[in-house]
Amino acid sequence: MTKRLAILLIVSLSALGLGSAQAAGGGALQSSHVNLNDQASLQRGAALYMNYCAGCHSLEYQRYSRLAEDIGLTEEQVMQNLNFSSAGFGETIVSAMDPGDGEAWLGKAPPDLSLVARRKAGGPDWTYTFLKSFYADETRPMGWNNTLLANASMPNVLWELQGVARAVYTSDAEGTSHVSALELASSGRLNAEQFDQVARDITAFLTYVGEPAALKRQSMGVWVLLFLAFFTLMAWLLKQEYWRDVH
Repeated sequence: MTKRLAILLIVSLSALGLGSAQAAGGGALQSSHVNLNDQASLQRGAALYMNYCAGCHSLEYQRYSRLAEDIGLTEEQVMQNLNFSSAGFGETIVSAMDPGDGEAWLGKAPPDLSLVARRKAGGPDWTYTFLKSFYADETRPMGWNNTLLANASMPNVLWELQGVARAVYTSDAEGTSHVSALELASSGRLNAEQFDQVARDITAFLTYVGEPAALKRQSMGVWVLLFLAFFTLMAWLLKQEYWRDVH
């Protein structure tokens, strides 16, 4: 019986691993190392998202007011620096792009990104890798492609920061060409380390948006553990007191 359970466990874990790889687009994911306790990173990520992503992608489950409260910004800071629409402070973050226009211009309406960091297999690592995997491709309508999500409908909106990457192709035994690596064809405003931080900050922000309660839950968890430790000590002392006369 034990041997059968072990075999089933191995098969299940293998299937999960295969599913994650396929959902990630078949490419290896890079570690994002996001830290939701780094408030400065969340603030930078919010600014980057609003400047480079919010024109097309909504965050319909996130309100400007909640954003300010969670990442340490005032209403004035949010409304002046992060809100480029006519939405009120208590309203959700909705893109100015009409879905019909998005479908006409891009071939597909840009999706809402509220849950992208939770929905994709690989979580934050998928988002981080996706942001770093664009390359120039003249065969695509927008002139860009992505090694993680092949034939993505969106351009590389961060190209001026990252630079323009081009694909390096290799052929397999059957003569089929595959992208084996990316190399920088022209430099952007940032070096590689700085752009990695940009991708990490945006990923951290989207990870927070996917589950805003995680910030409070993590901080509360420390106090819960301290309470349980204290309660355990008190229960042990009470047990000792009750059993002292018995012995």
